[in-house]
Amino acid sequence: MSEVKKATTYEEQMALLKSRGLRITDEEACLRKLSLINYYRLTAYLIPFKDDATGNYVQGASFDKIYSIYEFDRKLRNTIFGALEVIEISLRTRVSYFHAHKYGSLGYLNDINFNSDHDGTDFKRKIYTEIKRNKENPFVKHHLNNYGGNFPIWVIVELFSFGMLSRLYSDLKTGDQKRIAAEYDVNYKVFRSWLKCLTDLRNVCAHYGRLHNNTFPASPANIKLPEDEKRKLWSYLTILKLVYPDSDKWNGEFLPALKNLFAEYKDYINLYHMAFPEDWSEQLQK
Repeated sequence: MSEVKKATTYEEQMALLKSRGLRITDEEACLRKLSLINYYRLTAYLIPFKDDATGNYVQGASFDKIYSIYEFDRKLRNTIFGALEVIEISLRTRVSYFHAHKYGSLGYLNDINFNSDHDGTDFKRKIYTEIKRNKENPFVKHHLNNYGGNFPIWVIVELFSFGMLSRLYSDLKTGDQKRIAAEYDVNYKVFRSWLKCLTDLRNVCAHYGRLHNNTFPASPANIKLPEDEKRKLWSYLTILKLVYPDSDKWNGEFLPALKNLFAEYKDYINLYHMAFPEDWSEQLQK
């Protein structure tokens, strides 16, 4: 077992980067950025530029380039997160609308309305945890004070994370899953897989994780790409496009924002690191 590394000063961090061959033209700016962005976080963006044999950075690698890639990734997360919001809200709406009309406003509390994989005890525990955590929220207070703590499904889903929502869909009866998936024009089993992937993507974006050169945990179903590319960002953006419920908004808002971002950072990013094809913008058109 290796010894835990000792803490270093910003100056020591900069010196270490320089000793490994990273070009730094403005040391004052470098130190300022190291004081704002965790060294461990920032150097993750240097992984593609590291020579595994020597541990040094390849010729041409610079702090300015790495910081630009970091900024690209930050803006990319924000752009994608906006698209995920549209998907998440549409899924809340469609699942709650369907379930309420078939099983009643409180039917989600009855285990018989789900498949055999549904753990009703754990599901209700998570719901009560969210109610308690959000007890100062006006609509939560309203239902606690006026309805005895009974929340119709179209209200309670507003407290669900994307992960809880994905789990709720997966626990629906097969016929119910098919009805919901049909609204997204996808097979219900494939839709389950895609929701798991979108949950992972959302978590990366929500927790300021790295998208650039990242390998995601899940391999999505029914995506025709080589296996080593299925867990890269391009594969996940393909899912995002297919599930996104509003073609006009996708083509008129999301895609132009993405194109502008890639154009702004074209001198710094490599499409290969995200498994993007050269004609990515044409392929993402809905």
